[in-house]
Amino acid sequence: MIFDRNSEKKVVALLGAGSMGTAIVRRIGAGKRILLGDISEKALGRVGDDFRRSGYDVETMIVNALEKESVRAFAQKAAALGPVMYFIDTAGASPNQANPEHIVDLDMVGTGYAVDAFGEVMAEGGAGLIISSQAAYMYPIHNDVEVQLVRTPTEELKQLPFIQEVAMQNSGLAYMIAKRLNHLQAQRAAATTWCQRRARINTISPGIIVTPLAYDEFNANGEGYQRMIDASAARSVGTSDEIAEAAAFLLGEHARFITGTDLLIDGGVIAAIRTGAYQLG
Repeated sequence: MIFDRNSEKKVVALLGAGSMGTAIVRRIGAGKRILLGDISEKALGRVGDDFRRSGYDVETMIVNALEKESVRAFAQKAAALGPVMYFIDTAGASPNQANPEHIVDLDMVGTGYAVDAFGEVMAEGGAGLIISSQAAYMYPIHNDVEVQLVRTPTEELKQLPFIQEVAMQNSGLAYMIAKRLNHLQAQRAAATTWCQRRARINTISPGIIVTPLAYDEFNANGEGYQRMIDASAARSVGTSDEIAEAAAFLLGEHARFITGTDLLIDGGVIAAIRTGAYQLG
């Protein structure tokens, strides 16, 4: 049975087929052509089948977010499907899932590869979204260093003294710095490559969001996360659907004047840290 005879469809590309990214795509993907990319063939099969059984037009592609050419091929595949109007990048590893070098390679350099690649294919009026983290606000980086970071090409980021000497110390630092870099990567793209294509790009920094992968963090540091939840104004965790609601706004037409910025969605955790109501352990 042919469910949809429309051939001219806008394309939604998602890199990282986890629960947060798929919630976003489900929120915006009806009537569009969806391209899912992930390194796990099993995850792609499961998520792709779920979308198809729900009436979405979906294709999948194995992508290694650590490899520049793999990411570029993903972007080119998206462009071959039609005008790429939406790109969402959720690929990453958390501190208790990987060592510092892997986090730098995936969350920082790999994200840069994706931003660069889609900066070559986005359609006019399109929008991108990188999923960062509240951790981006937890390690202050001197302005001079941030200027250097934002102006350094993706391929050279890992070799900077700041990355080698600070970010590589431990997985927690690597994660905080990589996630702050996501903000800077979006700023640079918003002012250069994406700007030239008249497309927008922003970041969202979620707080404690319950996803299957989040349980790795809870199992490793449940007490710390509980204190963080209790100190926040929301006094609760968030959900992928709540992130998807905010993402739909940033990707949609009502956010046409918003680019190169970050939306912190953390229930008040960073506010508690900055005012001294909560102290990182």
